Amino acid sequence: MAWRGCSRLGAQLRRSPSWPQVWGRRRIVSCIDPSTGLTEEQKEFQKVAFDFAAKEMAPHMAEWDEKEIFPVETMRKAAQLGFGGIYVKPDVGGSGLSRLDTSVIFEALSTGCTSTTAYLSIHNMCAWMIDTFGNEEQRHKFCPSLCSMEKLASYCLTEPGSGSDAASLITSAKRKGDTYILNGSKAFISGGGDTDVYVVMCRTGGSGPKGISCLVLEKGTPGLSFGKKERKVGWNSQPTRAVIFEDCAVPVANQLGTEGQGFGIAMKGLNGGRINIASCSLGAAHASVLLAQDHLTIRKQFGEPLASNQYLQFRLAEMATRLVAARLMVRNAAQALQEEREDAIALCAMAKLFATDECFTICNQALQMHGGYGYLKDYAVQQFMRDIRVHQILEGTNEVMRMIVARSLLQE
Repeated sequence: MAWRGCSRLGAQLRRSPSWPQVWGRRRIVSCIDPSTGLTEEQKEFQKVAFDFAAKEMAPHMAEWDEKEIFPVETMRKAAQLGFGGIYVKPDVGGSGLSRLDTSVIFEALSTGCTSTTAYLSIHNMCAWMIDTFGNEEQRHKFCPSLCSMEKLASYCLTEPGSGSDAASLITSAKRKGDTYILNGSKAFISGGGDTDVYVVMCRTGGSGPKGISCLVLEKGTPGLSFGKKERKVGWNSQPTRAVIFEDCAVPVANQLGTEGQGFGIAMKGLNGGRINIASCSLGAAHASVLLAQDHLTIRKQFGEPLASNQYLQFRLAEMATRLVAARLMVRNAAQALQEEREDAIALCAMAKLFATDECFTICNQALQMHGGYGYLKDYAVQQFMRDIRVHQILEGTNEVMRMIVARSLLQE
């Protein structure tokens, strides 16, 4: 394979700084500085998240990916810093931070391992749903152990036959006295089989969204089982499995809200989830810009560093511009969601659409700048690219995001 280059040059490039070294020693270039516009308090917890990413996540990112390790103990360390329930209320163990604060933290953590941070974002979303829509008994039963990450959570909406058309789900819950009997299955569930708490959308009434309710199941419930571990392109530090319900008896006391509120609860969770996953994309893109910048400086062709090539300079400038534009859009949407503005749903969709598309383009271009080396698993840039590809699909595909935005405009 000629693109590998000569062995001496390959050895030279393999001695170039690893991603943890690049992040650890580099001063952030001012024009892409992610702390711009933040308060002093936000800069402090951003620094805590960046430091955790560099010390606890980045050195293990490749191994977690290659060996498909779910780094539970590392995530519990993150929870000790308050990252297990970032926007959960403090009375049940949460950090009580804002949506913007949360975005800043997930972006920083994602520079250390995007896949692991993405799972953290889903876990946080589940904890928030219980905190927000649960009664006091439910909040105090589930949230403290979720915020400490003693227990881990999974979000169960997608089914084999209902993806983008989530309101057509068929998993059923029939009431029998003080319990619901749950039957059906969920697909592509992050953490499935390894997690402890399952926030499940199921049909308790007629067809459509108004017939959907939300139940919380605990691992070990009779009739709860899991499919095989899926083999994925990215997101390999978190397991993905089908979740199967066969006559699962779930206490009525585990229902969030009332019957028929489940779809609304699911969508409100996803509004924040879209900001979270867009923030994870920002972190991967930021890391990829820094990796590309270093590579252009080190790598020589035609007797000069690649950094002296005007075409590559222009591409790097475009990557930086896309990154900053995406970050501003995500943070604007996070603020709108925090303020419960009427345009928040559309802005969250816009931010998720724009940021995940643009950040994938950035990571892909960074890989291209590495040439053949970018296609080797010795180089972190390929993992960032693989890990964020799915962000254009989950939490609502980017095609659905376009539908949401268009519907918002045409209904005005």
